[in-house]
This record gives sequence, C-alpha cells and structure tokens, in this order.
Amino acid sequence: MPRTLADLTDPAAVQAALDDYQRLGQTAFLKLHGFRQASGYVVLDPRSGQWADSKAIAGVAVGKQFPTEGTLRAAQFSGGAETVVPRLSLLGFKVRLIDSLTGPDWGRDEVEIIVSDYLRMLLSELASQPYKKAAHLRQLRTLLPGRSAGAIEFERANISAVMLDLGYPYIRGYEPSSNLQRATLVDVVQSQVLRHRELDAVTLSAVERPAAAADHVDFARIESKAPQRENVVREASPAYLRAPVKRDYLAREAQNRSLGQAGEVFALDFERWRLVQLGAGQLAEKVKHAAADEGDGLGYDIRSFEADGRERFIEVKTTAFGERTPFFVSANEARFARDHADRFHLYRLFEFRATPRMFELAGPIEQHCMLDPVSYRASFG
Repeated sequence: MPRTLADLTDPAAVQAALDDYQRLGQTAFLKLHGFRQASGYVVLDPRSGQWADSKAIAGVAVGKQFPTEGTLRAAQFSGGAETVVPRLSLLGFKVRLIDSLTGPDWGRDEVEIIVSDYLRMLLSELASQPYKKAAHLRQLRTLLPGRSAGAIEFERANISAVMLDLGYPYIRGYEPSSNLQRATLVDVVQSQVLRHRELDAVTLSAVERPAAAADHVDFARIESKAPQRENVVREASPAYLRAPVKRDYLAREAQNRSLGQAGEVFALDFERWRLVQLGAGQLAEKVKHAAADEGDGLGYDIRSFEADGRERFIEVKTTAFGERTPFFVSANEARFARDHADRFHLYRLFEFRATPRMFELAGPIEQHCMLDPVSYRASFG
C-alpha cells in the first residue's frame, strides 16, 4: 500500500526535510517537490529558527523516512489543523498559523519601510545590478524589530501579488502570495510606485529591450510544473487599483516582438529535441514554425506532432520574469484552444533572459487560468 501521512513517525526525517528547505530556499524547495506556498500553517526549524511551509515539509519528510518510496505528493494528502498540524506536533515540532506568526496587522509606517526596500531590490534586479537579499533582510530586521524574518518574507510575497495587479513584474524568488491583501498595503505600494522616478524608466527598458536566442540549453532540465489556479477568497481589490499606474509593463513585454520570436525559436528547438527523445526523429524534421512561415492569426505558433503522428498545435508565451507572471492571449487563440482541445498546448517560457524554464498547459486555456474577458489577461491568482 502507498504511504500516508500517518506513516510519518521519525522526527529525524522531518529535520532532514527542514535542512533541505534551508539549503535550497523556499522557492526552489517548493518547486522541486511540487508544493505551493503555505497559506495556513508553518513549522519551526529548531536548528535555524526559521519557519517553513508545513505541508511541504511533511510530504518530503515521508520520503526521507521511506527513501525507496519517495515524497508524499501534495495531491496525495491534505494539510491543515486536522492532518499536518497534529502529526508534526506529535513529533515534537512547533506549528503555527501564519497569521499568528506575522503578529498584529502591519502599521502604515512598517508597510512604508518594507515596500520601499522591496522596490529598491526590484530596481536592482530589473537593471541587472547585483544585490543581496540577505543583506536587505538584515537591515529590515533592525528597522522592523517587532517582525521576524518569516513575517518579512510573507509580507514580501504579498507585495509581489500587488505588483502583479499593478502590471509590474515581481522580484524573482518572492512568488506572489495567495494570502488576503490589506487595503493599507495596496495603497502604500501604489503611492510609492507613482512617486518612484527611476522605476518607470528601468522597468520600461527591461520589458522592451531586445532578446537574444537562448544558447547551450539543456532541454532535459527546463520543464517545470505549471502553477495551479488559485480558488481562494481575497479581500476585494479597490476599483481604482490599476487606474493610477502609468502603464501595464507586463502588457508592454507581451508586445516585445524580439522576445516573442526568441521564445518561439526556443520552443521550436525544444519540440524537435522532444520528438527525437521519443524516437520520432523523422517527425522532428517536419516541425514547422507556422507563425513565421504562414503569419500570425493562426491561433498557434508551432505545428508539431505527437510520437504517433497526430498533430500538436503549440502557442508560445515568453516572459523574462517569474512563472506566475500573467500572459496575454487573443480571442482567436482562446477560441482555437477550445476548438482543438485535444491537440492544443500552450508553452509558457519564463525567466527567459536568465535561465529559461517552461511549463505546459494542455487544452482550453480557461481550464488553467482566469481570463479577463476584455483583454484575455491570463493569471493564476
């Protein structure tokens, strides 16, 4: 029989999972094992004093205790007060609600400080200038003595969510949180973004600069699990949320033809590699860059094949930013995906300028994303 959470009985296995979490960092750990960021409970690592996503730690710990059987995947068990919390507590680990960890609501002065720091880091990242997140965290701990490192990390994830809503990219590694957004945070982010003189120019340059074709790519390592659509209840966003922002930089990036074409060529090479790996080298030679050969408006960019010869229609969407960055589809593309549901695949390339990664969405796009009915802005939360 397959293992269950009830089989987790070894505290050393939990500690081993926590050690990996600290070594890899939250984002890499969750992505490696296919878990989402915790929205309910976190567990304390007694060695580092840092908090970690409780469900992910429990699932990986099962794999540590039973290495021949592997990690207990997210879909195989539920997290929360009646499952993960008592199991980890029984093994001697402290588990807390995120809300209790972060303490009382952030005061406006605290929010002003952390948002200002976030925008400084984002500015450096967009300008391709080196910076150290750990140094920023140390400085924030002195400015926010009442906030733990974990509370600061969670608030940064909240800021990322607001930045996406405003049409800006977010800092790599601070994946947008599904936690409730407070009106104070939205207001402060908006105000600081509008006052920030350099941010507009640097962000515009980052989204519009030409892209070069990716080189020396190991296609065997680029695929990632697609983000899951979030069906969570959030505090309603103010109706004015997007209006004061100068421009939607994510929409501007989507119009960057150089980046789009570089992504299509990347996906074309990937498709040929994929078919060769499947033993269908003859079909690999027939893969066509339809958007270049026949023009836009087809509803897809690449005409490829399954290993048995059936056609595969591929639409490519490319961003230089994180995996949860919204993308834009036309009404024609959305309709084509529905009409050819069994043969349509959307390839989402992300972090393209740094280390290209990719996930795949098969079938109708609205099965995976929420579509804005006006602009068809596809997002995962």
